[in-house]
Amino acid sequence: MNVRNLLLIALTFASGAVDATSYLGLGRVFTANMTGNFVLFGLGVARVQGLEVLRSGMAFVGYVAGVAVSARVLGRGGAKDVWAARVTVVLALETAMLGALTAGWLATGAAPVRPWLEVLIVCSGMAMGMQSSAAQRLAVPSVSTTYVTGTLTSAVTELALFGHPTSGWPLRACVVLSLGVGAGIEAVILLHVALLAPFLPLLVLAAITATAARRFPG
Repeated sequence: MNVRNLLLIALTFASGAVDATSYLGLGRVFTANMTGNFVLFGLGVARVQGLEVLRSGMAFVGYVAGVAVSARVLGRGGAKDVWAARVTVVLALETAMLGALTAGWLATGAAPVRPWLEVLIVCSGMAMGMQSSAAQRLAVPSVSTTYVTGTLTSAVTELALFGHPTSGWPLRACVVLSLGVGAGIEAVILLHVALLAPFLPLLVLAAITATAARRFPG
């Protein structure tokens, strides 16, 4: 498996960890999976639970802001590079946002309350919006690193049709699995050493960014 695909798998692992942190540590909200977040938003509205609606709304605002910032950095699609240098710039910005999330988490003793809770949700949402944009620019067919329903569908379809490994299903299967593994490991960290939880996705993103800068200098 080539370096780009390994980095995509690592990015998905990180987003699984971020979603675990946001759901278990930031008031049961998703910041990577906007589909799930909209479901939580709808449930909050239906049950007239203002704080749930607020948290889901802040996650959406952060995600949209992250996508918007990334769009300005990435510009319009051009040459189909394996890994454009601007993608690495966006991942560096994402790492910075995860750094801000980690700093806020530490400052609040792993138990953020309002208004810091909403601030950290926005930071997490922005980081995931940036990652989604970066992965989209890489344009790997049927592969996303933050929401993997389409990726799962493609992998299962290829398997059901006895797809050859060169069809891309092994990458898609690894992406789906890495999301669950990242979430599971992060959940264990949150249970036993909650203060250190945000360091897992932060360190993974820092390693990905450094690797991308070295292997794909532009």
